Amino acid sequence: MPEPPTDGERITFTQWERWNSRLRPFLMPRATRDLYQEVVGTPGVNRLGDVAQVSVGYVTGANAFFHMRPSEARRRGIAAKFLQPTVRNGRMLRASAITGTTVDGWIRRDDPVLLLRLQSGDVLPRSVARYLATPEAEAARGAYKCRTRDPWYAVPQVHVPDAFLSYMSGVTPAMVANNAGCVCTNSVHAVRLNGKMTVVELQQRWGDPLTALSCEIEGHPLGGGMLKIEPREAGRVLVQARTTRSQADLVCISDGTDAMRRWRHYA
Repeated sequence: MPEPPTDGERITFTQWERWNSRLRPFLMPRATRDLYQEVVGTPGVNRLGDVAQVSVGYVTGANAFFHMRPSEARRRGIAAKFLQPTVRNGRMLRASAITGTTVDGWIRRDDPVLLLRLQSGDVLPRSVARYLATPEAEAARGAYKCRTRDPWYAVPQVHVPDAFLSYMSGVTPAMVANNAGCVCTNSVHAVRLNGKMTVVELQQRWGDPLTALSCEIEGHPLGGGMLKIEPREAGRVLVQARTTRSQADLVCISDGTDAMRRWRHYA
């Protein structure tokens, strides 16, 4: 249970409901909360869920089997049409965009970043059929997620999103453009735009101090100072068109963000 506001403020039931029945926002200064509530619903301010769908990536049920190194794929003779470059974790989201050059680097390092992407009804060549008959395949087939789907080797919910959003972060979640047609595991979030905004526009808004504050408000802390944000929480994050703010407002937003980060022990 978080500590009550340091200024001795009494929290009313109406105030509590206004913040989706959560107490963490009351760790911020009252001025920050007032400014935030004033901004919500004003022209030019959207929730991320208004402009995009945020969802988890696919679940293979047997990552070691379904994610191949380029050298292994070559050795087994598996054609490129059955392989899809994938973002496996948030550590791969270090730049503003995943590009062809990024993927080339993964390939040169022989990282296990190629998803074996097979679909029900595919005519499987001998190379793939041989791989599906290996001891590794037999072990994968017995995993819960694999044995409950038909066929077991067809990983569901594999989509190419417009961008990726990091699931856990130290400072703030990263919004990374997908310029290379990659897919992603459930260790990161897939962001698919609905046409109301481009990826460039979304990234510009994502860098706004108000969005950083909103991520703190909508996400939730983990041990070690990390911030975790679930898809539904991400959908509530505010994204605002670039605007000129007074110095007082910028200080107010910064004070609120700093207070939330101190509480989750971010160093």
